[in-house]
Amino acid sequence: MQFLSDNTSAVAPEIMAALQAANEGFADSYGADQWSARLDTVFSAFFGAPVRVFPVISGTAANALSLATLCPPYGAVFAHEHAHIVRDECGAVEGMSGGARIMLLPGAGGRVTPDTLSAAVHSNPANVHTTQPSAWSITQATEFGQCYRPAELTALCQRARQHQLHVHMDGARFANALAFLDCHPGDISGRAGVDVLSFGATKNGALAAEAVVFFNHDLVRDFELRRKRAGHLLSKMRYASAQLLAYIETGVWLRNATHANRLAAQIAAAVPARLVLAAEANEVFLRLSAAEAAALRAQGFAFYDWGAADSGECRFVVSWHQAPADVAALVTALVELR
Repeated sequence: MQFLSDNTSAVAPEIMAALQAANEGFADSYGADQWSARLDTVFSAFFGAPVRVFPVISGTAANALSLATLCPPYGAVFAHEHAHIVRDECGAVEGMSGGARIMLLPGAGGRVTPDTLSAAVHSNPANVHTTQPSAWSITQATEFGQCYRPAELTALCQRARQHQLHVHMDGARFANALAFLDCHPGDISGRAGVDVLSFGATKNGALAAEAVVFFNHDLVRDFELRRKRAGHLLSKMRYASAQLLAYIETGVWLRNATHANRLAAQIAAAVPARLVLAAEANEVFLRLSAAEAAALRAQGFAFYDWGAADSGECRFVVSWHQAPADVAALVTALVELR
């Protein structure tokens, strides 16, 4: 019973059908196909603002190329100390940017406040001897499954603007945040002040399809060249584009995210005393002893230990096609732990 990651999930039927439909005959390459030509229009309607959209195959590529566009080699990217770009991308931001430094910020639940951001900028004054403050990267939902509210994001983006920072959002679980917040997509992206969004689809039902969404069109040309130089201008782009279109147009993004969030909430509600944090998206963080974790694994439940060694924290991720029976079995097993 798989609770390791939503990356272990299969491809949604609507996405597979879109791939099959796109797999007929010939189509122009490198984004000149009919599917890629529709991306800007469909995503602009989704976000309620004119956007430019570029498919890539991974979240790491989306994050690293976006931040390389926002930050020069001598620049600094401010991010939470547990952000994916810090812990799980093998220095991709530094590599793609040619040497930019990531400045680590604290914050409960993977969240950062405007004052924390300001304090970090002020403690790293820009002069000829220092890396130049250039970008601010926000994760929505965070690595701990927490969701920034629209007003919080707006305040953060406004503070970033005061410090002349561009704003990037890692939206690997953007759909799960939207499903939890029940707001317009633009309210936690472009309208809030985000310049570029790494829009995740793979975790929520797609097959190696992510979108880099630009609200700030002035940055697009540099990104296009960086994408090509890094080997992420897809020759058969129709397959990624067809997935992204189906993801939005069929509403599968919301259906899948709502399903995952609902089941995660059931786990959290069953054992509230074990919660490390409130479950706001599709991740549940629980406190378990080593013996309890071993007992669950012996019953067939797969999940990650989390946090510092011997912290007793464990992460359970519910995917878009998680069987309700798996969750019911996990709830029963958790309740019966002694």
